[in-house]
Amino acid sequence: MSENNGSISDANAPSQARPLKIAAVIDCHGTIDDGLYQSIVRRTTEAIKAGADYIIYDIQTYGGMVDSADDISKYLIHEVAPLARTMAYVSKEAISAGAMVSVSCQDIIMRRHTTIGASAPIVMGGQLEGVEREKIESFIRAIFSRAAEANGYPEALLKAMVTRQVEVWQVKNLKTGQMEYVETEHLPTDPNVYDVDNKRLIVQDDEILTLTDSKAYEYGIARAVVDNLDEALAFLAERDGVIFDSKVLYFKPLWSEQMVRWLNSPAVVSVLVLGILLGIYVEINTPGLGLPSLLAIVCLVILVGSRYLTGMANWIEIAILVVGILLLLVEIFILPGFGVAGFLGIACILIGVLGMFVRTAPGEFPWPQNPMAWKEFTDGLMGIAIGFVAFLVVAMLLSRYMDRIPFFRAFVLRANLEHPRSSGDSSAVQGLGPNAISMELKPGQVGRTLSILRPAGKARFGTTVADVVTRGEFVNKDTPVKILEIHGNRIVVAAEQQKP
Repeated sequence: MSENNGSISDANAPSQARPLKIAAVIDCHGTIDDGLYQSIVRRTTEAIKAGADYIIYDIQTYGGMVDSADDISKYLIHEVAPLARTMAYVSKEAISAGAMVSVSCQDIIMRRHTTIGASAPIVMGGQLEGVEREKIESFIRAIFSRAAEANGYPEALLKAMVTRQVEVWQVKNLKTGQMEYVETEHLPTDPNVYDVDNKRLIVQDDEILTLTDSKAYEYGIARAVVDNLDEALAFLAERDGVIFDSKVLYFKPLWSEQMVRWLNSPAVVSVLVLGILLGIYVEINTPGLGLPSLLAIVCLVILVGSRYLTGMANWIEIAILVVGILLLLVEIFILPGFGVAGFLGIACILIGVLGMFVRTAPGEFPWPQNPMAWKEFTDGLMGIAIGFVAFLVVAMLLSRYMDRIPFFRAFVLRANLEHPRSSGDSSAVQGLGPNAISMELKPGQVGRTLSILRPAGKARFGTTVADVVTRGEFVNKDTPVKILEIHGNRIVVAAEQQKP
């Protein structure tokens, strides 16, 4: 490689005079989140125990959670750097939070045709404006400033990766011969120290800075530009006067770590929320089926478990969730109607689930404490909202077409055959098709409930006993109800208003 792009030459020092060093490689791929942070801590600890002198973090990411990137940044600067030399090897992209992790390493070496930067904060489903944006940008700028001071990167350029309205100039220090990068308000004026006549504007005030590999090297962010990891190691060996052991240590993430990260992605969270709500809805409308309730339980366990494994769900959120479930069970199976226990149960469940999307210390009440916690919370809330909207759409379709789905239609027939009415009933179902009961009933017909409708249950219309469902409201036992509509085996009723 040529000298102007951070290349290396053959070592001049004899190999026997150079100390032998061990290099370890840890990949940092995909969305930056709490799962990746915990995986990096585990693998870095293993690398240090294995005697690694240099730890190379292979960066391939378009960003992720700022709080998680901040945790990784602090870990690299405060805990890893005193024990081993850290290097970010940008093998594809280091965008947004990925740039934050990269500059937290003592060296950045970029592969050809890669990029770094574009670290302005964004929020799913919305825009940050005014004071809210400034609060979050201020937090991110502080992270970059900490890394710049620790590792010697141009702070003004890192700031321009986060915030618009930042002009950055390149000006030569005549005494040191080095290029310096300053904001407009800090431009030097002494012509004896700086070449003020030949200063160059490199970042305009209407852009977020993103740098290619060559520009990052030119501006002093990348130490070198290489074609592969072997060249990166050769550069470090030449610069630091060392020899690397021929066996490079690789520490890969566990499959369980990758699974937990996948389960915590917004798309999967939306699917899990859909599974929980859909399971409850189908179980209510086809009582006794069992499989939908099992689906809801499995989805809830996965949702809670995945958050717990990444440290997002602490004991207080889980305790609130369990209390909510117990209150709801008491309301359904012990107390009639729908009262205080049911309301408190639903409230506790919502608080418990939403609290799992808030980063708090163990024992703290799950409430966002800073701008980045609010951003993380709103991103999680967006995933829940998408799942809820999907549930409404699916529930609407099921309410119209459930009786046409063979699985549910067969179950309704099987339930009727397993629980036949007495021989005196005129609607005995032996030998009749699945629509036998509903064909005997008509909209407007009035009957009386035989069980509490939550919102599904049983009601008697003359001599016919049928499974019925309301439009969502709960109806007490032994209450007059009127048939509103009939769709196949689905009989929709409402409480009949008593005349004074």
